[in-house]
Amino acid sequence: MKIRLLLCVAAVICLQQLLSAQSTGERVKENAKNKTESKVNEKVDKAIDNIIDGNFLKKKKKAASETSADAATKIDEKEKVVTNGKTVDQKEYNDGFTVYSKFDFIAGEKVLYYDDFAEVAIGDFPTGWNTNSSAEIVRFNELPGKWLSITKDGFFEPEMVTNMPENFTLEFDVFNRYRSSNILSYNFIIYKSDNARRDIGDAYVTDASFHFNWAGCSGGASYAVYQQGEKMGSNDDLSAKNLVCGGDEYKQPATVKFSIWRQKNRLRIYVNEEKVLDIPQAFNSKVKYNVFKLGASYMNYSNGRENDDQFMVANLRYAVGAPDTRSKLITTGKFTTTGILFNVNADQIKAASYGTLKEIATVLNENPMVKVKIIGHTDSDGNDNANLVLSQKRALAVKEVLSTTFAIEADRMQTDGKGAAEPVEPNSTPQGKANNRRVEFIKL
Repeated sequence: MKIRLLLCVAAVICLQQLLSAQSTGERVKENAKNKTESKVNEKVDKAIDNIIDGNFLKKKKKAASETSADAATKIDEKEKVVTNGKTVDQKEYNDGFTVYSKFDFIAGEKVLYYDDFAEVAIGDFPTGWNTNSSAEIVRFNELPGKWLSITKDGFFEPEMVTNMPENFTLEFDVFNRYRSSNILSYNFIIYKSDNARRDIGDAYVTDASFHFNWAGCSGGASYAVYQQGEKMGSNDDLSAKNLVCGGDEYKQPATVKFSIWRQKNRLRIYVNEEKVLDIPQAFNSKVKYNVFKLGASYMNYSNGRENDDQFMVANLRYAVGAPDTRSKLITTGKFTTTGILFNVNADQIKAASYGTLKEIATVLNENPMVKVKIIGHTDSDGNDNANLVLSQKRALAVKEVLSTTFAIEADRMQTDGKGAAEPVEPNSTPQGKANNRRVEFIKL
């Protein structure tokens, strides 16, 4: 009886509140008033049913739960990690090695050329590059570091990438946003030239060249191989899902890392963790390839867009192809790599290092009696003591990943760090610094 009375009282209170909220006095016409009252009655009936069924309390609990979830989301949003050109939450970063489990790319051991544009003033065109168009160095709020912002059609050539060896790796980050038309495309070309400056504007090089093209933000791609004036192979129907931009009209950017790996005639191309291409006969072994250039076509072709097309490039790394890790570590007792990459001023290993770490783990698994000392090294930027501590932490991070991800027994690995005390090259150039940021494995 008391329960029924309480329910009725609650229903009356609810009715009064709803009527008060809905009533607009004489300004409301009679038919609108009748319609409102009808809706109110429905709400009152529903309110009584909810009270009787206990749904009222359930909704209160659910609302509280949702509030807590929202708060947790806000907290999680503060825990961000920038890795491989992307800002991700901590959990996604920790799961990164799982994502990259099929990424078998191994970065070259010795860096021949590295450019993060750190020494180039904002608004300038970088020295050591050539173009038949225009671009400038910018900072971008959404991404760390400096970027070469390409604003018009043309080609952009890092002139220090030359005389390519039979085994090399070439890596760079790319940012694409907006898509002005369905003919917007980007490309890179690896080719032979006796005068690269003269040929900077040539879109088709048929003597000896490899061409890779991708459509702006759509994920479509293609390639063509030319040798002695003939097209020796091509595919116009490649797909690279990581190059797809999101949102309406592709306004959400695609930020990706290209990894190019040549091993004599063979060429592999990766976009983030995805292997897009693996061609056994992409190069002519009798030809000395010596030019690499990036290009853009039909940028800002369509009018009426909110912003111009954006195409930016950063962190170009060109290195001699990785040696035989087994031979280096087991027969010579030492292996040094610049292919284990870390976030700036941090000991967090980038997930793109998976291929190099996997190769090292394979060697240790195949030689179970071998023990190693892992030694971290940094460049000279910053405080000496801070660099020493950072190098020690990075060595520990490598040990942790090899132990937890690749099942190498922890007691087989010792760690140490030397900071910037033992450079292999002067720290006066970007590539010198890149070679000094390394990890050594010493057989014990």
